[in-house]
Amino acid sequence: MSAEPSTRRRSPIDVFRYLDYRAFLADYYSAKKRRGFSYRAFSRSAGLGAPNYLKLVIAGRRNLTPAMAARFATACGLAGEAADYFKQLVEFNQAKSAERRNACYARLAAFGRYRKGHKLEVAHAAYHATWYLPALRELCASPAFREDPEWLASVLWPEIKPSDVTQGLETLLELGLLERDGDGRLQQRSAVVSTGAETLGMHIANYHVEMMRRATAAIELVPAPQRDISSLTFCVSPQVLPRIKKRIQEFRRELIDLIEAEPDKSQVVQLNLQLFPLSRPAAPEARAGGKPSKENRDG
Repeated sequence: MSAEPSTRRRSPIDVFRYLDYRAFLADYYSAKKRRGFSYRAFSRSAGLGAPNYLKLVIAGRRNLTPAMAARFATACGLAGEAADYFKQLVEFNQAKSAERRNACYARLAAFGRYRKGHKLEVAHAAYHATWYLPALRELCASPAFREDPEWLASVLWPEIKPSDVTQGLETLLELGLLERDGDGRLQQRSAVVSTGAETLGMHIANYHVEMMRRATAAIELVPAPQRDISSLTFCVSPQVLPRIKKRIQEFRRELIDLIEAEPDKSQVVQLNLQLFPLSRPAAPEARAGGKPSKENRDG
């Protein structure tokens, strides 16, 4: 079925502003509705049998296959890069695994119009995926800090390139995590960096994955007296886990208070705390309790 002449026109909505294809479709429909558009008219233009298919997709009750995404792009008046972006956006939003979402996001970020319109989003992704950006920010709190890319590159462990330091500082300034004081010197800034709900979970997961990689590397890279890597395997009831999580959160707050009171800050360190199940809850008739397994320590 051929598209109606009106659907051949350019979309009234810029798809590159979006990281959620359903939000794009909702805004597209709202913009067109003011001109007498309807769900039925969209279905005709897309060659769909169900008159309310667009409504179901916007509400999250239907997903789009790659072939259907292409038809929706055409029906929305998208062509060329805009149509390609929409199809990639559909794949990104519907990806089931973190690996797939990261791969899809990388393709979205490759579009120049996306990078131009989402500079903070791109910077946010870089911050959470690059281990030395948080380290650079923390180094700014040290009295010994110098805004010298070569010095900073050599201080980090492992060393990085001075050009990476320069780019990293620019990213931190762009995100508002660093700022310049009245004398032009870099200093930390207390800022909450927000990003779209579509990517926030992915960025945070990437951050934890990267820091766990650093912990793995530290086993060989960092001398034992300068690190503490240990683990504890134990069996408890599911009801006890919230209490354990609360104790961990209290411990983190205690550490933050201790660190903030420290006057002589000269080295950046990373502390990872992970609590996760190694089994599903046992059947009710199974014997509960048991002593913790022997603690495993390295260094």
